[in-house]
Amino acid sequence: MKIIMGCDHGGFELKETLKKYLMEKGYEVEDYGIHQYERVDYPDYAQKVGEAIAAGKAEQGILVCGTGIGMSIAANKVHGVRAALCNDCYSAEKAREHNNANILCLGARVLGSGLAQQIVDAYLGASFLGSYHTQRVEKIMALEK
Repeated sequence: MKIIMGCDHGGFELKETLKKYLMEKGYEVEDYGIHQYERVDYPDYAQKVGEAIAAGKAEQGILVCGTGIGMSIAANKVHGVRAALCNDCYSAEKAREHNNANILCLGARVLGSGLAQQIVDAYLGASFLGSYHTQRVEKIMALEK
């Protein structure tokens, strides 16, 4: 599975930790930045990753900022994105199973790296269940029109 990652300065260290963790687990990771600690505006990276996911350049995206809130709000403005801010494993799993989320958003100032890794595992280990959830996701996507 290919994963595109992005972050702002608040999420830089956690993004780097998660990128290494995912690569060690055999995932293909493409890093859309930032590549060194620098103060940046999170909507720019949410847009870059969101547009890439919506265009089908990877199966999943992961965005990290201080709380995950700004990234999730910004990413969800991109047509075709279903970004989920998750602070626990159950929500991460359900985001994939019920909402067919295609971007996981995390808050580096909210989560420790160990819990963040568990959330990423729960998210990537789950799959969209389809069935009656399909109609609901279609209704969500119709809101973009």
